[in-house]
Order: sequence, then structure tokens, then C-alpha cells
Amino acid sequence: MPIDPLQKTPLGRTDLSVSRICFGTSSLGDMPGTYGYDVSEDRARETVRAIFSGPVNFLDTSRIYGFGRSEERIGDVIRERGGLPEGFVLSTKLDRDPETNRFDASQARRSLEESLRALGLDRLDLLHLHDPEHADSLEATTGAQGALAELFRMKEEGLVKAVGLAAGPVDVMMPLLRDWSFDAMITHNRFTLANRNAEAMISFAHSKGIAVLNAAPYAGGVLAKGSDSYPRYVYQEASEDVLDPIRQIESVCAKHGVPPGAVALQFSMRDERITSTICGVSKPERVAQTLEWARCPIPQSVWDELASLTYSTDDPEASRQYNPG
Repeated sequence: MPIDPLQKTPLGRTDLSVSRICFGTSSLGDMPGTYGYDVSEDRARETVRAIFSGPVNFLDTSRIYGFGRSEERIGDVIRERGGLPEGFVLSTKLDRDPETNRFDASQARRSLEESLRALGLDRLDLLHLHDPEHADSLEATTGAQGALAELFRMKEEGLVKAVGLAAGPVDVMMPLLRDWSFDAMITHNRFTLANRNAEAMISFAHSKGIAVLNAAPYAGGVLAKGSDSYPRYVYQEASEDVLDPIRQIESVCAKHGVPPGAVALQFSMRDERITSTICGVSKPERVAQTLEWARCPIPQSVWDELASLTYSTDDPEASRQYNPG
């Protein structure tokens, strides 16, 4: 039986409650270098309006998405509405200096101030340390004078209610999850129908009471749009060998008459370790479609057949060329 996407779940040990679906908004910052298509200001704002008008109470963004455009477009709609909807939880991220990659305490403070200004808010519900692996020095970022320690100071000051870690490689995240008392974490592209690279990390975080937010259940969009019309995998053009596992999944779904996007989404949602699944949306219609997919009946025979397929445990982004624009 499908999980209710509107069911509210405590965000780890905090007093925040979030829906089982969170809408991701990186593409709303207009990032053709990542997604291969443009998103206009009007389309982005209409998508944010659809999110705020709907039943989901959780949205995720970042300072660096589109070099600030994602937050700015979201902030425009927040101001237009006169504030966030009641009970809504907004998550964003501290980011390195996009020109120098410096990620010390002063840059973290600057990132927060820019986010608050762009969003038109005085404080934030959830703030993550974002992509420290792309900083000029991981050691400096996570050291005493780095952005990570500053993130926890922001929580102490009451500027944010909860703090999280949103990075890429598991080997970067695990030491930090062990040593710091995060409220939440985001993993992306590493727990999907095609890949389980983050499996052990998810179990570890869950055992510590850290809220696990699983992003990119569609492997960068291909499981939502189809391998024929969108032959990309984790934000890069994909070879036939890379697409072959995706097509095997699509074949099982076609056999049973269920949308691959619904199966990919529910694969994440049905996992009890995952607090919320972050689904990127780039146009208003995708908001309604996500809710339809979350409620779509998936026969047990589909899960049984998919369980017989092989999946990768390698890092799916090992060869990715990162592009925040």
C-alpha cells in the first residue's frame, strides 16, 4: 500500500515535522550546465507557487544553485505571499565562495546572510553544510575556523533551528556524521533503483537519530523522463552501458503497467530509514505528478521482480564534472 506523501514525520530529534516528500529546487535556479535545459523566471515562480499552494510542507534549496537564482526566485514568491505558508519547513545550504572555493567561517556567515536576504527571512528552519568536498581545503572547512563549526554556532545563536550535512561522496560524509551532532543529512543519487552506494551510511545515520533525506530518486531525471527522451544519468550524457540498467528497470515497469517514476519515488519512500525524499521539480505540472506517483498502486510483483535485478554500489558521481550553473 503506498505511503501517504502528506504524512508528517519528525525531522530527527528536532521539533520540526515534515512531509514524506520534499520538493527540490535546484533546477529552478536555471542550471542548463547541470540539467541540459533552461528554466525561466516566470516558470520557476509558477512552480514555487504550486509548491506553496499544495499539501507538501517541505522545500529544499541552496545558496549556490544557479549562483543564487534559486533562492532569489523562491524569495520573490515568499514576499509575494507575505511569508511562508503556516507550518512550512524551508531547507537551504551554506556554500563555499563560488570564485575562490574558500569555505571558512567568514564565508559561511556571508552565505547565510545572502540566503536570508534572498529568501526574505529572519531565520531558517534547516541549514546544511553543502559540498565541502568542493572547497579549496576540506580540512580547513571542517576545522576550528571553518564553515562547519560556524554552522553549529549559527544554531546556538538561534539563526537556524536545525543543522545538516549535504555532501556527495560517502567517504567524505561518514567521518563528519560520526563526529558531529547533525540533525539531518542529505544524500543524492546514491540510493536509487539503480544504485545503493549510500546504503550503509543511511543505516548509520538512522541509528544515530539523524533524519535521512534522500535526494534525486530519479537518478538525475532519467527514471522520471525515460531513457529514450532523456538519455542522461546523474546530470551527464550517458552511454548505452550506463543506460542498460535503467532500461531493465523500465522494462519491468512496462510489463506491469506502472510508471518508472512512481516506482523510483516509492522505492525511497517505502524505506523506513528515510524521513523524506527530495524530488526535483522544474515546472508546476511536476508538483501534481509527484503526488500522483507517490500514491500510485505498485503491485508487490513489481518489487519482487526489481529485486532480482543487479544494481551498482559504486559512487555514481565519481566521474561527474560538477557545474553549479
